[in-house]
Amino acid sequence: MPRRRLTTRLSLWLPPLVYMALIFYVSSQSDPLPEVTGYVWDKLLHAIEYAGLAALFGRALLGEGLGSVTSFAAALLLAAAYGGTDEYHQLSVPLRTADLQDWMVDVGGACLGALVYVLLARRAV
Repeated sequence: MPRRRLTTRLSLWLPPLVYMALIFYVSSQSDPLPEVTGYVWDKLLHAIEYAGLAALFGRALLGEGLGSVTSFAAALLLAAAYGGTDEYHQLSVPLRTADLQDWMVDVGGACLGALVYVLLARRAV
């Protein structure tokens, strides 16, 4: 039984951790994905990026047995906090800056991603 629990936990938490590592990697680049950022509004990219992270957090938290409201709030807070650390991290990356507006869009995207995931998960039950 404990081995199954570990496997379940890994399946819940590995996706958001890998996603966070990917965000960190992309944020460490001075000019990340120019073939995308040249054509797509950067605020939209921020919103999508953090909607995905919050949805993954929502999945993990619901999988841990938390209720819908608690999962939504915790997913939003976790993604928002990571967005803040990501903006701070960009202060040390050449040609990048920390931007309060970017973080606000991160939080908005996280709110939307967490809400959509939790609502869809509730409907599936």
